[in-house]
Amino acid sequence: MLELYSKAKLPTMAGTFEIYTFKWEDSKDHAVLVKGDVMNAQNIPVRIHSECFTGDVLGSLRCDCRDQLMRSLVYLGKQDVGMLIYLRQEGRGIGLLNKVKAYDLQDQGYDTVEANLLLGLPVDRRDYTYAVEVLRYFNIHSIKLITNNPAKVDFLSGNDIVVSERIPIKSTPTPYDEFYLSTKKVRMGHQL
Repeated sequence: MLELYSKAKLPTMAGTFEIYTFKWEDSKDHAVLVKGDVMNAQNIPVRIHSECFTGDVLGSLRCDCRDQLMRSLVYLGKQDVGMLIYLRQEGRGIGLLNKVKAYDLQDQGYDTVEANLLLGLPVDRRDYTYAVEVLRYFNIHSIKLITNNPAKVDFLSGNDIVVSERIPIKSTPTPYDEFYLSTKKVRMGHQL
């Protein structure tokens, strides 16, 4: 059961949001940024972003995570209402320690899917149940999802959240993330 723990105003480079934290069964410190009055709102833009320490914080060029996060935040900052749900599930849910091991395998020529499998891990272990519960907390049943990942759309749809529109995130590939983005498109079905 999701329980509100705290909320406060959060001025950002993209505008002022309210940041919410909730007590949740996985004990991770997820965060929810809210723009405007979203209670009972429908068809609002929502970004569900999984933590990427190397990209989000350190600015790694191996992935487009920071670019997706910043573009989403800027987009949401221009809207009357919207939400960014930041999930603490690093490395597609495998954690930072295993993510760095996977990086080493990628440096040896394996793609991101192969690297996870060689480590005996699933390709993607992420779970979006927390995001569904957050949407239910605010009584939101339909959203415009900011994503390139069809698995997020499928998960939400399978949990009675209507995705009325998919808003793509367009990033410019770099020499460092071209192979990674290609793998996401070809092997994971991302709509890039």
